[in-house]
Amino acid sequence: MRLDPVKDGPLGGADLSLAGCYELCRRVHKAHSRTYYFSTSLFPGEVRPHVHALYGFMRYADEIVDNPGATSLGEQLSGLEAFEVETLAAVAGEPVANPILRAFANTVILRGIGTDLITAFMKSMKMDTHVFRYETYEDLQEYTYGSAAVVGLMMCRVVGTKSEDTAPHAEALGVAMQLTNFLRDVGEDWARGRVYLPLEDLKSFGYVEEELGRGVIDERFVALMRFEMARARELYAVADRGMKYIPRGRRYPVVVARELYAAILDRIEAQRFNVFTRRAETSFAHKLKVAAGVAVRDPGEIPARLRGKPAASISAPK
Repeated sequence: MRLDPVKDGPLGGADLSLAGCYELCRRVHKAHSRTYYFSTSLFPGEVRPHVHALYGFMRYADEIVDNPGATSLGEQLSGLEAFEVETLAAVAGEPVANPILRAFANTVILRGIGTDLITAFMKSMKMDTHVFRYETYEDLQEYTYGSAAVVGLMMCRVVGTKSEDTAPHAEALGVAMQLTNFLRDVGEDWARGRVYLPLEDLKSFGYVEEELGRGVIDERFVALMRFEMARARELYAVADRGMKYIPRGRRYPVVVARELYAAILDRIEAQRFNVFTRRAETSFAHKLKVAAGVAVRDPGEIPARLRGKPAASISAPK
């Protein structure tokens, strides 16, 4: 199911059961993110629905602002503000019609996700309506905290990580994955009027942003991309040091996701840094190979995963 709240309007779902709301989130997840969906399928049954709900919530917000030409910036901001109000109402226990929010609110309550993380995420989504360039990496970090680092923190709650020591590693993984997406989607983001590569970095390598629009790939662009890739890989290394804090049986899918997203950087290199006319993707065969390799490296994960609880834990708290 492709999700387009701008074109299709608000989702109706008052007649759906809670299980039906989670199933809708699963379908949205499957339709929009093959790599992340593949990794999510490796979680135990009691975790998967909550990851689908988290993804569905974030995808809904993202789609409000990722429809170039369909809505004005003011309409996008108004849409996000209304969605935030509805989200916080749902989390507070008020009835809402949006089935994605019904599932997400249930997950928030069951997994103890703080509303501060929700508002931080929405703040970054709203930045996309009025901030289109980032002068420095420090400026970009304000955006990636809400759009990516908090995703890692929410996932800590979803998978049941207890140690507070996990937080910086989870944040690093979220940001590394987002930086990877930025590098893969340079051309698409330009078409939407956005540049997520820090302007100081472009200047440092003698590359100007107008050349992004022309798809210029030369030694300057290659050097720029290698610099940004190194930054992402450093964050993946930070994330790796925190994997030990994730409970047994739930660590495996996170490691697989990390490996698959990092592999996108390898694909960009393999296609000679052409991120303008070719999308850097990994094949299903490669996904299976990575999953098998991770399982071999940590054989205790698979038995622990199989001992997980069934998916019945999505029921609303009494």
